[in-house]
Parts: sequence; C-alpha cells; structure tokens
Amino acid sequence: MDKKARVGIFGATGAVGKEIIKVLFDRNFPIKELRLFASEKSVGKKVETPVGKISLENANTADYSKLDVAFFAIGGGWPKENAPRATKAGCVVIDNSSTFRYDKDVPLVVPQINANSIGKSKLIANPNCTTAIAALPLFEIYKKYGLKKVIISTYQATSGAGSEGMDELLSQTKNYLAGKKVENNVFAYPIPFNLIPQIDVFLENSYTKEEMKVVWETRKIFGNEKLSVSCTSVRIPTLRVHSESITVETEKKVKAADVKKLLSNTKGIILRDEIIIGNDKNNKDNPKKSIYPMPLTATGKYDIEVGRIRQNLIFGEYGIDFFVAGDQLLRGAALNAVEIAEFVVKERFK
Repeated sequence: MDKKARVGIFGATGAVGKEIIKVLFDRNFPIKELRLFASEKSVGKKVETPVGKISLENANTADYSKLDVAFFAIGGGWPKENAPRATKAGCVVIDNSSTFRYDKDVPLVVPQINANSIGKSKLIANPNCTTAIAALPLFEIYKKYGLKKVIISTYQATSGAGSEGMDELLSQTKNYLAGKKVENNVFAYPIPFNLIPQIDVFLENSYTKEEMKVVWETRKIFGNEKLSVSCTSVRIPTLRVHSESITVETEKKVKAADVKKLLSNTKGIILRDEIIIGNDKNNKDNPKKSIYPMPLTATGKYDIEVGRIRQNLIFGEYGIDFFVAGDQLLRGAALNAVEIAEFVVKERFK
C-alpha cells in the first residue's frame, strides 16, 4: 500500500468502534490522519489510542471531503442519512449496520470470499457478525463439494447487543448471586444462567430477523440466491464470541478427514479438532484433553476456530457437521471492516 489514508471512525466509543481502532494499529493500516466521531453529547471527550488521545467530533456535522475512508459503526437510521453525503464527497464508506446489506447495488463483502465484488463502489456493507464467522469455512466446503443445504444454530454472546449487553450480563449476574432483584432492559428476559432463543424481532415466517440475516447474507456473499439455508439464533450468557453448530448437505461425496485437511490449510481458520474417545475412571464426564472451539479460547483472536468435524448421520457421505467459534467484535465486525479497507486502499490508492 503506497498511499496513506485519512480515516474516520463513526461510533468510536461503541464496542465495534473501539475494536476498529485497535485493529487498524495492530495491522499497521496506512493512516495519514485518524479522526474519531460520536454523538453530540460526547463531543470534546478524548479517546486513548496508540498515537495518543484524540478528541471526539460530532458525527452529524462531519466534513467527508476531508476523509478517504469512513468506518460507520452507528446503527438505526443514521447510516442511510449520512452515507450518501459521504460518498458524494468522495469518501469510501464501510458500513457495519444492516442498512445497505440487502441493497442489490451495494456489495456485501467478506474479503477472502468476494472482495472483487467491491469494484468501484464507494459504499460497502459489512455482513452480520454471525454470517461473517460461518461464511469462511462454509465457502471452502462450497467451493470444493457444493452445498445443497446449510443448517445453522448460533450461540451468541451478549456483546452482540453492544456494550450495554455486556454491562447487563455483568450487573445482573452480580445481583443474582447476591440475592438481589434482577432487572433486564437490553434483553427480553434476564440473561444470567439463562438462554434466550430470540435475537432481534420475529418476522411473519416465525424466524427472527437475526436468523433471516444469516440466510439472506450467506446467499448474497456466495452469489447464490437459491442456496438452502436455515438458522436458529440463541443469546447466551457469555461476554464475547459467537459460536455456531453447522450441518451441511453437500452435492459431492465428502469425508470428514478431507474437510479437516481443507480447513486446516485455510487462512483465517484455526483447526481445534482433537477428541479423546471415551474416558477412564478418573476422567469420567470430564474430557479435559479433548480440543474444540470455545468462547474461552476464541476470545480476542482474529482467526475463527473450527472443530468437531464429523460425518453427519442423516446425510451420510454427503453430509458434515462442525462447530465454529469466532470473536464477533473482531472477525465478525472490526477485522472484516478493516480488511475491506485494506483491499480498497491497495486497489485504488496507488
């Protein structure tokens, strides 16, 4: 990358915004100038970064002509109002919200899969974190064996609901253990020691919007609108990392051992798949030596973990089951966004 970019992060005080700052410097992104934007009430406050403290500016009054790349980490109707202003001023926008993901004229990108779909677009959508985590191993299988059916169950951390989600888990857990009243505001029900099989609103087909995001986005990223995908999404009481149980029916015959080899050689994937068959008397029901993906081990990692790869008992030689865990604030959001920006800078800023 020959040229340095003037970078703006909008929503810099949120969970994803904070991670984008970290990832930019971890990956030595070519920054000429870094500016941070947030709501009007935060203007003037300072954010600590690897290059010192930076004062927050008003996201609503930004001059996009002074930026080359803008990371949008603000939801609601804000991106729809501000993205046109930014692109008209010549700024490339990478939007982390769902606002533009289903617009046929806006590329939805996982760089390892479909970076070339970006073309000359100045507005690029970052996929839902759950989709981004599943997409990479799924696409490797899709390329080699084809996919007839994809069935996904997700186990999503509270940080998927932002910093407020994590705060609610921590405060509710503390109150629960102290015997105090547990009050929930972010989630529909108390989250400590509980599972909530609803993320986002229910739609007319009885799926939640989160579940349908996985369906719609996987099809768009793969460039296959007919791909059969079904998803069930569950909120769980962890702070970070989304985990997913995935079953696929393939078009060609497939062996679990071959899939392990395929995914172990895929950039962006860590294979954690060493199981101990049975247990001795001193280790009954406590398989400490088995290795598989977990939130505990995937937290803070750029790569996603894949394991529990096995032949599916229903689809037989045409089916595979596997389990993935990925830090949704990184691989599912900030890292993917920065990788998109890296591609854009490399291709356009010569």
